[in-house]
Parts: sequence; C-alpha cells; structure tokens
Amino acid sequence: MLNELKKVITKRSKIIGRGYGSGKGGHTIGKGTKGHKTRSGYKEPRPGFEGGQMPLSRRIPKLRGFARGFLKIKEANETVTTTDLNKLNIETVDFKTLVDQQIISMKAKSAKIVLKGKLTKKFDIVGIKVSKGAKAVIEKLGGSVKWYGKNRSKNKKDTYGAC
Repeated sequence: MLNELKKVITKRSKIIGRGYGSGKGGHTIGKGTKGHKTRSGYKEPRPGFEGGQMPLSRRIPKLRGFARGFLKIKEANETVTTTDLNKLNIETVDFKTLVDQQIISMKAKSAKIVLKGKLTKKFDIVGIKVSKGAKAVIEKLGGSVKWYGKNRSKNKKDTYGAC
C-alpha cells in the first residue's frame, strides 16, 4: 500500500521583487523599464483619458445638438412584437398600457409594433407606430390602428412624459 503512493512534487512559486537571488530578476522583475505601468498600484486610466492632453471630446466645438459622448441621452425607442400583444388581456392598446403591463420600460420615449409571430386576438391600437405588416394583420382580425403623428395619444396627460 505505501509502495503504491505517488510522490507529490510541488513547484514553489517565484517571489518577485526581492533581489537577484530570489529566482526572478532583480530590479525590473518582468515589468519592463520605467513608466506608469511598472509602478505599484497602477490602474488603467478612465475611457477617453489621453495622458493629460486635452481629450477629443473637449476639443470638438460645442454647437447646437452636440453633446459629449458620455453626457448624451439616448432616446429609448422600443419594439413590440405581435407575439407580445398576444400576452395582453386588454382590447385597446396605447403607450400607457404597454408600460403598465411591463412590455416596454418606463424610460422608453416611443414604441413601434412589428410583425413577428402570429396574432390571435383583436386589438385597437391608439397612438403607437405600427409597421405595414403588423397593421395588415391587426386590421384583418377586425382591429384598428389610430396614429396621431408625434403625439402618443390625443390627451397627453394619459401617457408618461411629454412628446
């Protein structure tokens, strides 16, 4: 039994930065020579940092409609598929009902219904953009689509946020 045991050989990890006799280099210890990356406590600089030079996002002129990249607020336009509509138990669908039913997020600025999958119920869509294919299927099942341009519905107080 004892003669069947295998001898365990473990290799000791090299201790770096403790002189030439430690097993791994002396003075530069594999980090190269000089510079910020060789120092202890080095961290990657933040995105957009150019080593103290004026960053590109601050060099570009600030004109109307221009914002620095990380300050820009992106409009959240969400798509709703016809299979998502099948989950609803409501006949009339507007922007507020989509938010209330958690099909789109509250941060969404607008929504569009697109044809994906089969639609099995009749729906009356009010104040939401609808693709041509989805509109044809909704109207084929006896539903209707009402779109009021940029406004989500005739009464702005019914919806979240102003358009």
